Amino acid sequence: VQLQASGGGLVQAGGSLRLSCAASGRTFSTYAMGWFRQAPGKEREFVGAIYWSSGITWYADFGEGRFIISRDAAKNTVYLQMNSLKPEDTAVYYCAVRRELSSKYDYWGQGTQVTVSS
Repeated sequence: VQLQASGGGLVQAGGSLRLSCAASGRTFSTYAMGWFRQAPGKEREFVGAIYWSSGITWYADFGEGRFIISRDAAKNTVYLQMNSLKPEDTAVYYCAVRRELSSKYDYWGQGTQVTVSS
């Protein structure tokens, strides 16, 4: 499985960005795709995820009400819509995929930088 994340950039506080994660190659029959982020000097943290088959999503507390994950089956792509961005959202954002019944993410994308200026 290959994951290609894109869409990062520089945005002012209060603005929005949409990240994309395109999956290619062989995937699991049922799986979840997640988003994570890592800020400088901090550990990687979970942002949110989606079950590909059902479209069910869930988010970290900081993302509830601001971030929306969606998928486009035709493009094999997952999106992370980020609204009302804050400087503390600045990080490298990664997408990853795991089997639906597993807790371990097996494949990771290369990351895309998001910088939110105050």
